[in-house]
This record gives sequence, structure tokens and C-alpha cells, in this order.
Amino acid sequence: MLDLKPFRVKADIMWASLSEPNSLSGKYQVDLCNLSDEATDKLKEMGVNVKHADEKGNYVVAKSKDYPIKTEMEDGSPVNVKVANGSKGTATIKPYEYQFRGKAGVSVGINKLVLSHLIEYTGTPEEEALEEAL
Repeated sequence: MLDLKPFRVKADIMWASLSEPNSLSGKYQVDLCNLSDEATDKLKEMGVNVKHADEKGNYVVAKSKDYPIKTEMEDGSPVNVKVANGSKGTATIKPYEYQFRGKAGVSVGINKLVLSHLIEYTGTPEEEALEEAL
């Protein structure tokens, strides 16, 4: 049995669907990017498939099925805006085992996101429609 206790990771934030479910997955989710070697090793030891991309470094997609992701600034103030790519923060994540359509693995849930650097997403409706189409 794996020891899947919650822990915190520092990350660059990308593709944040924190207060509304992602249109593709139907879940609240966020890409936690440029993870440290230590965080990457710990996640891999737990069986998490840590992905790598040039623009994201080592990353995972942390998801919450039923609840919006609690997001606040370091001073405790709530974040009530859309969070843009390039924001930075610390996520409290909890790896969990799953079985789905004959596949088993370990995925990453997220309990809380504390931002140290917030970039507000201010895309136009046309840009949002284009992003969704890609």
C-alpha cells in the first residue's frame, strides 16, 4: 500500500480552471508546472506519471472532481478572478489511487492553492473561443 499523504509543492500555474469545471474534463483543475526535482521524485515514488514539456518543465494536472479549488493569496485574501498562465504559488496536493476502464494508477488531487504571484486572466471573448477551439 502506498503512503499517499498530502504535501505542498511550489509551481508555476497554467491552464487554471479553479472556480469553473474545465470544459474538456468536467473537473476543476490546474497544471502545476516547473516542479522541483525533489517534488518530481516524490511524486514519481508515489506512482504519479509526471509529464514533461518544454514550456511547462516537469508538471502534473491536479484535479478536484466535485469542489472548486480553494485559492488565496499568501496574506490569506481570497482570489476572486481568473488566474492566468505565469502565476506562481504553492499547492497542497494529495495523490490518490484510481481504477478507470481497466486502468489503474495514481493521480493528483488538489486541496488548496496559495498564490505568491497573481496574473489575472483578462482574455477577450474571441480569445477564449479560440483557445477552446484548439
